[in-house]
Amino acid sequence: MSQQTIDAKNAEFWNELCGTWLARTLGITDVSPETLRRFDEAYLAFYPYLEKYVTKQNLKGKKVLEIGLGYGTLGQFLAQQDSDYYGLDIAQGPVDMMRYRLTQLGRQSSYKVQLGSALDIPYPDESFDYVYSIGCLHHTGNLGKAVSEVYRVLIPGGKAIVMLYNQHSFRQLVTIPLTRLRSLFVADGRTFAEHIRAMYDMNSGGEAAPFTEYVSQTKVKHLFQSFSQIKIDIQNFDTYILFRGRVIIPREKLLNNLARLIGLDLYITATK
Repeated sequence: MSQQTIDAKNAEFWNELCGTWLARTLGITDVSPETLRRFDEAYLAFYPYLEKYVTKQNLKGKKVLEIGLGYGTLGQFLAQQDSDYYGLDIAQGPVDMMRYRLTQLGRQSSYKVQLGSALDIPYPDESFDYVYSIGCLHHTGNLGKAVSEVYRVLIPGGKAIVMLYNQHSFRQLVTIPLTRLRSLFVADGRTFAEHIRAMYDMNSGGEAAPFTEYVSQTKVKHLFQSFSQIKIDIQNFDTYILFRGRVIIPREKLLNNLARLIGLDLYITATK
């Protein structure tokens, strides 16, 4: 696909808020402050390690850009740290949600949350102290360009906190090969690549994200080589341990051990 086609498909696909599956599981059908609070509690409980990537930084008064806004949980949490929060997304739905959340906090939102591309961030060089992008840049179609744009808009000494999908996760090493074997005998009308992308990101209509890239720690070091410091954490796990059809070790019990070795996600903290 051309970059123009990827961008158009991403704008359409991500217009449905990332996290819609969780909202539906919780029976959420509106966006009242109480309902969003309930969503955020469930979201942060599912990803309990996420908060530390915010609270370990001193964001008070700092200019912070978030790229890829989803349901707005992280964006609201960032804004609540007394930061000077800005948001960017390629799709209108997440932009509208984040503007609504900022308005609920009594914050200016119209110019601080924009529709735009991570491949052409609409801000001058050295504009931000921090850039957060959790699970977004690997969908852009040009990860190297996205990382270089993040670098460009950071001030010297600024930090990027980025999550990318781990090429060497349990899912990639075990689950996907087993799925490939099964696909030889069972067809579902999708290409194998589409099926794998759907394992990571799928909308309510069952469609897979248009483009997804998976990276190794070696690839991350190459992508972020212009930064002065890089720290990589492995987080998240997508399954549980079964024995004779029963869950004997739930997912949450694996987050601080097995997930730190072969988890789904690479959390990169990079200093310019």
